[in-house]
Amino acid sequence: MRHRKGGRKLNRSSSHRKALMRNMVTSLLDHERIETTDAKAKELRSNAEKMITLGKRGDLHARRQALSVIRSKEVTAKLFDELAERFRDRPGGYTRVIKVGNRVGDAAPVSIIELVEDA
Repeated sequence: MRHRKGGRKLNRSSSHRKALMRNMVTSLLDHERIETTDAKAKELRSNAEKMITLGKRGDLHARRQALSVIRSKEVTAKLFDELAERFRDRPGGYTRVIKVGNRVGDAAPVSIIELVEDA
């Protein structure tokens, strides 16, 4: 039984899954909108919202925790400066997942995950 075991395995090893999520969080915070499969977008949503919450906290410990996940110092600076101010008054729900359709090559369901515009 896999009771109380959260998260999706995404058919990857744990190290590959961790690297995938780190790269996707970095790309989402950098570009503010990416296109990926439904399962990856749903898993990415929780990780990205945790990073934005760290950015809103804004202290040194939060910055170091974010740097342990985000792969770029420039993106971390953007998170703590721009995005933290943009979502300062918002209590959560910083991302939205929009289902687009199916991918042409393998018919995988594709979604767009983006940061919400109005804070």
